[in-house]
Amino acid sequence: MWKALYIKYKIPLLFSIIISVLYASFAYDLERFDFIKLITIYTALFFLTYKLIQFNHGNFKFLLFVGILFRLVFIGALPNLSQDFYRFIWDGRLIANFINPYLFTPNEYLLNGYNYIAQAETLTIEMGSLSAGNFSNYPPINQLIFGVAGLFPKTSILGSIIIFRIIILAADIGILFIGRKILIKIGKDPKHIFWYFLNPFILIELTGNLHFEGVMLFFFLASMYALIKNKWLISAILLGISVSVKLLPLLFLPLLFQWFVNKDKSIDWRKNFFKLSLYYGVVFTTVAITFLPFISQELIQNYSQTIGLWFQKFEFNASVYYLFRWVGYQLVGWNTIATLGKILPILVLITVLALSFFRKNTSVKQLFSAMLIGSFCYFSLSTTVHPWYIATPLLLSIFTPYRFAILWSFVAFFSYSAYTIDGFQENYVLITIEYGVLFIFAFAEFFPTLKQKMLSQYKHFVHR
Repeated sequence: MWKALYIKYKIPLLFSIIISVLYASFAYDLERFDFIKLITIYTALFFLTYKLIQFNHGNFKFLLFVGILFRLVFIGALPNLSQDFYRFIWDGRLIANFINPYLFTPNEYLLNGYNYIAQAETLTIEMGSLSAGNFSNYPPINQLIFGVAGLFPKTSILGSIIIFRIIILAADIGILFIGRKILIKIGKDPKHIFWYFLNPFILIELTGNLHFEGVMLFFFLASMYALIKNKWLISAILLGISVSVKLLPLLFLPLLFQWFVNKDKSIDWRKNFFKLSLYYGVVFTTVAITFLPFISQELIQNYSQTIGLWFQKFEFNASVYYLFRWVGYQLVGWNTIATLGKILPILVLITVLALSFFRKNTSVKQLFSAMLIGSFCYFSLSTTVHPWYIATPLLLSIFTPYRFAILWSFVAFFSYSAYTIDGFQENYVLITIEYGVLFIFAFAEFFPTLKQKMLSQYKHFVHR
């Protein structure tokens, strides 16, 4: 029996061992500024994971097992690509002491001489001056997760990290099972969900570096599954919870218009429109309820101020925005982010509304495709695109014919070239390669007929 199992799983086990060793090297023996080592290990992980899924596409239990095993490799490691987790621990310890994390910055806390937070000075230094000088921008359900970690153990940074990882692991497993059900329901190969669950991008950015996009996406995907099952009330509540983890799902609300109003032609459109209005009402009511424990006049002012910074102050790994910024320098001689930060969100809104009213979104595939296109436009026009943001288009792509987001989850790591031993400096050559490859691939997928015509013309020109 054991010999037969060994023969059957010899190659997958070998791949799994190599992948585990590479993850261990990434987690415990890598500095963020060592970009050559980072991208080399990441490339190897991508290739080996592809082969592992290819060899075991029908073995759900095995891939589930190794997916959990790979995540457990990170269990005792400090995140090495982001220091955001220090702010998560900070906010969590405030909540554990019944202190509203939205009312003052960590720097203000220290200046006022408060002493409720264990390791307050260490956490403030480690989170960085940018985070320490700004108010918290994490929505209430995310804060609740931070609070759970803040309860126990109260003085252990690693203990809080382990609690975060357990929650993120549970969310990923939930995404795996719900995503598999949706894929089966729409007639797609259920193994495609492993391009999320086993993707090195997801393991490193979410489990490894403790970003909570996975928790947001779990509630979002659960909401979509409930919607597919015609349980719209449950769907609305789950979507509201998802928004209260990360605000991004608000972008998808207009895209549900045709799903409700035009999906069932046998029902008067006014009744469907009324149901859509109720759906939106439940979503926003759910979000409002989650904010109630923190509500104050200062909360509204501080939170809106912090959100505004993402559009009008921060810049990182952008694409179209950097082109507009360059044009601005040529025209007026200075950085026009304050103006562009107001214009670009309007362009995103116009795009999403166009997708909502002029594109057919009445089937599951059409709806997920519209959401993927909407998120692609949003991040293409954003001033700041941290790699972990790509988790959303990556998951959405699993349920569509498009695969450019898988490529995106690889090239997004080029942005880590900005972190060097001497400081921070973005490498615009690599950013150009990153988005150049991405946009070409996405264009080819969105317009396959045009791609074929261009290839035919090219071949005709070459052989002329």
